[in-house]
Amino acid sequence: MRRFFLIPLLAVLLWAAGPTHPDFAKEGDRWWSRVQVLASDSMEGRNTGSPGHLAAERYVADQFERAGLTPKGGNGYLQPVKFQTAQIIEDQSSLAYVRDGAVTPLRLGPDATLSTRAGMVEEIEADAVFVGYGLVVPENHFDDLAGQDLKGTIAVYLNGAPAEIPSNLRSHYAFRAQRWKEFQRAGIVGAVTIPNPKSMDIPWERSSLARLNASMDLAAEPGNDRFSDSYGQKFGATLNPAQAEQIFTGTGHTLAELLALLDQGKPLPHFPLKLRFRATQKARLAAVESQNVIGMLPGSDPLLKNEYVVFGAHLDHLGVGAEGHIYNGAMDDGSGIASLIEIATLFKEQNLKPKRSILFVAVTGEEKGMLGSRYFTANPTVPIKNIVGEINMDMYLPLYPLKSLEVIGLSESTLGNEMRAVCEKAGVLVQEEKEPQRNLLIRSDQYSFIQHGIPAMTFKFGWERGSSEETIAKDWLRERYHAPSDDLNQPVNKPAAAQFNHIMMELGLRVANAPTRPQWNQNSFFKRFAKPS
Repeated sequence: MRRFFLIPLLAVLLWAAGPTHPDFAKEGDRWWSRVQVLASDSMEGRNTGSPGHLAAERYVADQFERAGLTPKGGNGYLQPVKFQTAQIIEDQSSLAYVRDGAVTPLRLGPDATLSTRAGMVEEIEADAVFVGYGLVVPENHFDDLAGQDLKGTIAVYLNGAPAEIPSNLRSHYAFRAQRWKEFQRAGIVGAVTIPNPKSMDIPWERSSLARLNASMDLAAEPGNDRFSDSYGQKFGATLNPAQAEQIFTGTGHTLAELLALLDQGKPLPHFPLKLRFRATQKARLAAVESQNVIGMLPGSDPLLKNEYVVFGAHLDHLGVGAEGHIYNGAMDDGSGIASLIEIATLFKEQNLKPKRSILFVAVTGEEKGMLGSRYFTANPTVPIKNIVGEINMDMYLPLYPLKSLEVIGLSESTLGNEMRAVCEKAGVLVQEEKEPQRNLLIRSDQYSFIQHGIPAMTFKFGWERGSSEETIAKDWLRERYHAPSDDLNQPVNKPAAAQFNHIMMELGLRVANAPTRPQWNQNSFFKRFAKPS
């Protein structure tokens, strides 16, 4: 135990003996000063396309210029992204189920939320079928939709996956666009999700508030009207698991029974729910523009400078809620954007000349479905085939001293080897993803790069089970994640954030200077996305 707790001190001593002599306390204060700007009330929560987001874009562009980065957004540092939005008119919308002619209303907010998006119909009534996890995983010969006539129905499913499906397959096939692709192939017209209460990051009472915010999709472009990952979907809703038992009445099954099977990692049954969902979905449609912010540190090698390592983080957060509270997003993801700026600054201060070029990409629209990173990877400002890897910093949570880093995507590519080498030098332990049921690999911008065949990772400050760090991390998710309390008044370990920034810088430098680009591991599911370099 004593040896374990000496690791952070050893890390500091090792770095102090090196050429850069980082002052983590001083650099941590500088990092925090950047978070203070990004998460100030004046930024109004940095909602995509808002004046607050525009102010944040200008701040990041100015900081990129101060760090000596070359503009690489197409419009200076900025890459414009157009969106179509849909905001529910709740007093004109409704949801109910009809069983044996009796109509039972569901309250929007306490009982359910409607997934109002552009393209969904205003009125719908259709039979509901329970389809288990709603997953189709060819590699495991697993198909929740097989052998059923689902044409014209609304599919109801539980969030989760059976234990037989490895976490990487679970992540990919649970991705909303991938699941809807299979639903659409089966003729399903709408989907109703029931979250697993044991794996909900945010309590229902708080998560349901987001129903009043505008949803967004990338605006269709000439020749491409399928930017939306729900293209063709007519209806979508999420049921509060605390209120969802009622829809299983008369089916011979209960929600409690199904959740018990889920907890055991077993397959779920499929059966008609003997009811129809009836919905009225009224929404205000609009168009909005926001921007990615992109700067480049040119590479020094005559050949390798035409390849790129990407550092990424997302600039947007949730804006001002319908209740009037500002969602400042200090950790989500003011922390990552501040680290993006800090790492660019460290490269300048240390006069580092990486062989490959390094792109610093602050994306918009992550909270709307990773839209900014999807746009960038579909419309890159450098050749996509020349991007060798992406290092994503999203809500890494520097809430306590940095003893270990949990690396999401650690075993998928040779980036994991580089990460282990850097952390060994820093005296920081490396941990595999501990909660694969949260599907973290597909829930932030690294997945936009992975889908284009680019090895990528993201990170969380690690913890051991039963430790005080585990309690702190889980309390943060329950109390502050997507809440107004993710603000500048929360306790943060600033020196640990500075230490994290140095680890990220060393990782990027190591990848940029390696003789070969990162490769997918042979056993990685995501290797299939790789394209010839």
